[in-house]
Amino acid sequence: MLYELAKPPVAAVMRLVWAPRIRGAERIPRTGAVILASNHLSWADTVFLPAQLERTVHFLGKADLFHGRSVPARIIGAIMRQLRVMPVDRSGGGAAQGAIDAGLSVLVRGDVLGIYPEGTRSPDGRLYRGKTGVARLALASGAPVVPVAMIGAFEASQGRLLPRRRPRIVALVGEPVDVEGVIARSAGLSEAEVLRRVTDEVIAAIRAMSGQEYVDEYATVVKARQKAASQDGSRDA
Repeated sequence: MLYELAKPPVAAVMRLVWAPRIRGAERIPRTGAVILASNHLSWADTVFLPAQLERTVHFLGKADLFHGRSVPARIIGAIMRQLRVMPVDRSGGGAAQGAIDAGLSVLVRGDVLGIYPEGTRSPDGRLYRGKTGVARLALASGAPVVPVAMIGAFEASQGRLLPRRRPRIVALVGEPVDVEGVIARSAGLSEAEVLRRVTDEVIAAIRAMSGQEYVDEYATVVKARQKAASQDGSRDA
């Protein structure tokens, strides 16, 4: 309910202040299950993209955002649930399957699932290696995967709570990825290899639109390395 109530005024404010643009929205099916696979440059991606679409987009969010004990944390968690953000445990073990199950529940209903194949926000504006969850969801559900490239979000949001008005944030929506074609060309390969090929195809489609430099490494690994280096530097100081 909150999503439907909040979307019109949020979209109006965004148009007035940031004047975002979306191109290719007609490539998103009007009905039925669909996976929107986007690069992730800013927290604002989760607001700027769905606010410009007619259909409701369901995103997966870190479980930590929903389970804080303070009153503000509980309020934020309740609001995020109402905004169609679903809590997912990313701590490891069975967490990955939990995320898949949550995503499949959206697709089985014939709704739109928004997913960030990189698994986290880019630490530096580059495009990182995709995790195979997007491929698992596509193969398990049969839903089309529509690539989305957010442009300008990193520069507009870097180091800020609210994005700058410039550069203008643009969402580019591409043609659905030919998942069946990738599978057909992968005959004889293991399941893991097929999942990797499908994932790489999705990332390649995003990269072709975004023009980002590609890094064949997981963004989560890079962030962990940066955090460790920062902590070492603090101890040495």
